[in-house]
Amino acid sequence: MAQNVPEEPSHSTGHNKQRGFGGWLREVATIIVIALLLSFLIKTFLFRAFYIPSGSMEETLEINDRIFVNLLVPEPFDLNRGDVVVFKDTKGWLPELAPATDGPGTWIRDALIFVGLAPDTSEQHLVKRVIGMEGDHVVCCDADGRITVNGEPLNEPYIYPGATPSDVPFDVVVPEGKVWVMGDHRNASADSREHLQGEGGGFVDVADIEGKAAVTAWPLNRAGFVGSYPDVFENVPEPSASDPSTSEPAGSK
Repeated sequence: MAQNVPEEPSHSTGHNKQRGFGGWLREVATIIVIALLLSFLIKTFLFRAFYIPSGSMEETLEINDRIFVNLLVPEPFDLNRGDVVVFKDTKGWLPELAPATDGPGTWIRDALIFVGLAPDTSEQHLVKRVIGMEGDHVVCCDADGRITVNGEPLNEPYIYPGATPSDVPFDVVVPEGKVWVMGDHRNASADSREHLQGEGGGFVDVADIEGKAAVTAWPLNRAGFVGSYPDVFENVPEPSASDPSTSEPAGSK
């Protein structure tokens, strides 16, 4: 009768455990790398995080809100009146930033900025609502105190409660490649009106627009989409169909 041959003691169990632990580490590392790469790609081509430091867009955006901006506007998707946009401060509307400080945790902050999970505070940006597009004739104010665009008065539900459409009178035609922007908290916003006599006449270059504010992501109790209120502007005629004054040279009157 054949006898069972005793098996030699196996040392593969410990080896398998080591190999299993190493494989697990490689899987975790791969997942982290893929997640960081996706975050970087999203930040670069689709969305970017920004922090709201002031009350100029209240109550649409509050101080300390974190928003995500759609980088596909104004290209390849169209920019529209009513869109809330973030743009580079190339005209010096803001005071200069203090140099960033180094210290513990700096590399963590830089890494989060790199992948788009934290806002980049090394660049100066502003956030405002687009009121006038290229060629639009924007005036404040009509007999009822409303802003008009190409002769059409605007009823603006996004304006901060108790604020007027504008305490500053203006009469402008938006030049080619530019927009006229205003904050929703009109009494607390140094927007296009504030810079009528400055570089660029208060207009913002479309090329300086980083994107359209899409969602408020933080705090969670304020999470939601940022409205463009297209109904406010639906009756505004195109410049070619508006009053003859839109054919005058761009700038303030």
